[in-house]
Amino acid sequence: MPTTTRIFNFSAGPAVLPLPVLEQAQREMISLPGVGMSVMEISHRSKAFEDLLTGAIADFRTLTGAPASYQVLMLQGGASLQFSMVPMNLLTPGSTADYIDTGTWADKAIKEAKRVGPVNVTGSTKADNYTRIPRADELSLTPNAAYAHFTTNNTIEGTEWHAPPEVGGVPLVADASSDILSRPIDVSRFGLIYAGAQKNLGPSGVTLVVIHEDLIARSQASLPAMLSYKVQAENNSLYNTPNTFGVYILGLTLKWLIAQGGLAAVGAVNERKARRLYA
Repeated sequence: MPTTTRIFNFSAGPAVLPLPVLEQAQREMISLPGVGMSVMEISHRSKAFEDLLTGAIADFRTLTGAPASYQVLMLQGGASLQFSMVPMNLLTPGSTADYIDTGTWADKAIKEAKRVGPVNVTGSTKADNYTRIPRADELSLTPNAAYAHFTTNNTIEGTEWHAPPEVGGVPLVADASSDILSRPIDVSRFGLIYAGAQKNLGPSGVTLVVIHEDLIARSQASLPAMLSYKVQAENNSLYNTPNTFGVYILGLTLKWLIAQGGLAAVGAVNERKARRLYA
């Protein structure tokens, strides 16, 4: 039967959104302030949407301290499309990509990367049914690998990296879909971070990609335009019509996170929640 009370949603995703974000979206659904139309009706080329997009990117930089040498993209296709886009753009001819296998999503990323080029599974806990994260001494890294990929949090298996793996000077690529912005993050440790929005950032349909400009330069002109980080960066994620509503909600969520005191404050709250649940 219908319920009139909010339910505590512990699903891996789509996950719970802050109630103030939902309430603001409800108030502005028919008409954005000063615009006279819904965010779902305005042109993605309009100044109103440009302000929403640039504002969300600026707020992400405020929260994370992402250096200016990183581009922040709002793409589509979910993290699953990034399983293909990452190797298509970064796995240059003659090179090998390292992947750490820690669960279902890492395994899927590995399978997609193998369609593109050579992959070294540099560490795996599959033999242990993915009940743990590999130790540092279990990783067999490839010298001068194109990049090293890992999944920050394994929602199905219930394991999480408390700190990124050490991979030397190789660009580190992270699928951070399920724990991004749940605690402070040092973007400069990574070459590329990607995350589906539906866990911590907003509704499904938006994929956040944070990529260093040096890696953008690897994108080959032969790539399909929609699958090229270079094309997406040059067009500020507006090569095609983006998920305007998703970007809008993501922007509201980022502002809510800032209002909570930023990622240090949010991380402290999450630590308290975790301790209570585990207790």
